[in-house]
Amino acid sequence: MKQGRFLSVCILMLFCLCTTGQTLDEAKILYQEGLYAKALPAFQAEYHINPGNPSVNQWLGVSLFETGRILEAQKYLEFASERKIPEAHICLGELYTLLYRFEDAEKEFEKYQRVKRRDQAALEKLVPKRAYAEKLRKAVSHTEDLQIIDSMVVSKPDFLTAYNLSTSSGSLKPVRAFFSDRAATGETLFMNERKDKIYYSRGNAAAGIDLYTMEKLLDTFGNEKRLPESVNRKGDQAYPFVLNDGITLYFASTDEPSLGGYDLFATRYNFTNDSYLSPNQLNVPFNSPFNDYMLAIDEEKGIGWFASDRFQPDGLVCIYTFIPNPQVQPLEIDDAHHLARRARISSIADTWKPDVDYRSLRSLARQKSVSHQETAGDFTFVINDRITCHTLSDFRSERARALFSQALGYEKQLQRLNGELSQKRDRYAENRTDSSLAASILQLEKESESLSRETETLRIQARNEEIRTRFN
Repeated sequence: MKQGRFLSVCILMLFCLCTTGQTLDEAKILYQEGLYAKALPAFQAEYHINPGNPSVNQWLGVSLFETGRILEAQKYLEFASERKIPEAHICLGELYTLLYRFEDAEKEFEKYQRVKRRDQAALEKLVPKRAYAEKLRKAVSHTEDLQIIDSMVVSKPDFLTAYNLSTSSGSLKPVRAFFSDRAATGETLFMNERKDKIYYSRGNAAAGIDLYTMEKLLDTFGNEKRLPESVNRKGDQAYPFVLNDGITLYFASTDEPSLGGYDLFATRYNFTNDSYLSPNQLNVPFNSPFNDYMLAIDEEKGIGWFASDRFQPDGLVCIYTFIPNPQVQPLEIDDAHHLARRARISSIADTWKPDVDYRSLRSLARQKSVSHQETAGDFTFVINDRITCHTLSDFRSERARALFSQALGYEKQLQRLNGELSQKRDRYAENRTDSSLAASILQLEKESESLSRETETLRIQARNEEIRTRFN
């Protein structure tokens, strides 16, 4: 029996060697050089032969972690950590950090610190890892109370098929679908409802990727403009989406505030200086230590989408469908474990509230297109003593219709802005020593005043254009 077992092990070892094309010693050399993907098959084969070896568990766990297979790596690293393998401690600490298990992460870092207490170079490796854990801890403490309607895992090349925008919200397409001369990439282009303006990314890995816009001139698009430095900062900027107010821009960026890879940001056009305000990084769970991008909101449906490759196998991405909050709503939870679950979106059911028909919302989100149906009472806009418009179709002047439609979008933005302003004023009333909050309030007040003036100007122009068309 012993001879049979020995023969079986020998045959398995020979099979593994033929399959991976490398010995364990060769795999360890690749591991030391940071070539984890190449070393991984040999470690997997060795684990099947010797699953109780702590070093093999460490090599396999680290290789899985470094190649993005984080959840798979956990059991191997935990086994090696229990057997007091130093490199398993630090890697497991990183893994727990990504799971928002910050206390467990610090315990692993402390184990590593004790073992390496006389190795200054090794101790220095802990500094950025602890700093990153603290950065994530602060981000998780500001987790937003977001209701996730649905989630769908799709292949990255086809991820836009999960976005079912109403006609009024514009359209999304791959950049290459518009610019046929572009190389095939995962980047996207946004076109507004009137199909006369586009936003897109352009660049490369060496020079960086920036956001641009272009307008339709007669029958062709032209007048390409690079968005200002307030948007195109360091790192890459891509995946733009503009609300139908024409002012609010969502995009993804790898700039320094990012928690990892692409993070989602929002900014607004500033009328006072013909530029954009400094972008705001969205809260967790919109953002994570992984790539989070392509946020789009359908205001007609009252539904939004964003993409994330958090804990997904290579080549796949999860599309989350959510209910947009009119204002940022922090999640008030004292339970650290439950807070981590909400931050990670461990279960979309955790985000649900009573008396909300999520089944109907999921059905609405999956409808391919919804065209806006005007009613008799959309608005009341007095042209003169005899003429009042109640729907956009009441306008006879196309230009007046476009100007008033833009004014309606500005009014929606003004409502959101004033809501944010009211929220910040309430916070400032509780803490008048917060100088950054005071500065933000002043900036929002200026923006509100400017937006109000611009809205009124558009309404006057629309009225004059309609009168000119009807009576000239």
